[in-house]
Amino acid sequence: MAEKDYYQILGVPRNASQEEIKKAYRKLAMQYHPDRNPGNKEAEEKFKEITEAYEILSDPEKRRMYDQYGSAAFGQQGGFGAGGFDFEDIFGGGGFEDIFASFFGGGGRRSRRSSANRGGDIRADLTLDMRDILEEKTLKIKVRRKETCEVCHGTGSRSGNQSTTCPTCGGTGAVRVAQGFFSISTTCPQCHGTGRVISDPCSVCRGEGAIEKESVISVRVPAGIDDGMKLRVAGEGDIGRNGGPRGDLYVVIHVRNTTDFRREGADLYGKVYISFPRAVFGGVVEVDTLVGKKKISIPAGVQSGHMIRLRHEGLPDIRTGERGDLYFEVIVKIPKNPSFREKEILREYARVIGEEV
Repeated sequence: MAEKDYYQILGVPRNASQEEIKKAYRKLAMQYHPDRNPGNKEAEEKFKEITEAYEILSDPEKRRMYDQYGSAAFGQQGGFGAGGFDFEDIFGGGGFEDIFASFFGGGGRRSRRSSANRGGDIRADLTLDMRDILEEKTLKIKVRRKETCEVCHGTGSRSGNQSTTCPTCGGTGAVRVAQGFFSISTTCPQCHGTGRVISDPCSVCRGEGAIEKESVISVRVPAGIDDGMKLRVAGEGDIGRNGGPRGDLYVVIHVRNTTDFRREGADLYGKVYISFPRAVFGGVVEVDTLVGKKKISIPAGVQSGHMIRLRHEGLPDIRTGERGDLYFEVIVKIPKNPSFREKEILREYARVIGEEV
């Protein structure tokens, strides 16, 4: 059997403390747990591997033997004993939800899952013009989300009867499944984790207790928001089950640029085209900004590529609210089809500066 580096598998140094090993395992277990990666064989194998590594390194005696003899000291079964590895040893029982709760300081072992479930999160897309984000706005958007079924009043039952304990999981909402050398707790396939079943499901919501409806939600859009940013509106997602809280609404912002400006954060970049005489003598020209036309001064003798800045004519900074700047790159236009008179003048100018044309 190939030698396994359990420290490398968990991503910890060989002198890692027990707390560091436990922390590393929790993080990886959450990432690769089968409940979170259904049908993903690669994640399942990775999960077995990190679990084996933790089972060895979390036991001082097994760790000592591994450090001295390597994984070969444990034979073909690696670090797993005949009884298998039970996740209750580290996470306090249950499936992925219990792992999550344990990792973030949730209460220890649970004999029964709570029947109150948080509603799902939903997404909406909002398209704005660049000029729309110069100031903070509160906009109303339409979303489709799950609301309480008006026929069964959220019970999910046609007759309004209360649900009964799920016979498959005994009301825990989870069943234990043996996988190789260890067993895991997974969501009950009959009650979908609620621990309850309905004998006469509502014909409208089909036993879910909720139906999808259109709602109008107010969304505060901060000034200067950038394309692709997401706004979280807490408690405006799908309704929860059995008294659970609503999920959240995530609004994805799309900023449409209908101007000739290029955006870099709060700053904008544009171009101003001037004639050769204007470049030589300078003067004042009119340019477009987000709020109308402005006049800018062209210095005499300006060269193509020179940048002229208009302070506080850009977009607001989403963190500070302070307006960025608007930059104009000077481009000296070269006439493509000069008239005969223009050519005469240019030839004379060339002779003055000693240039052959």
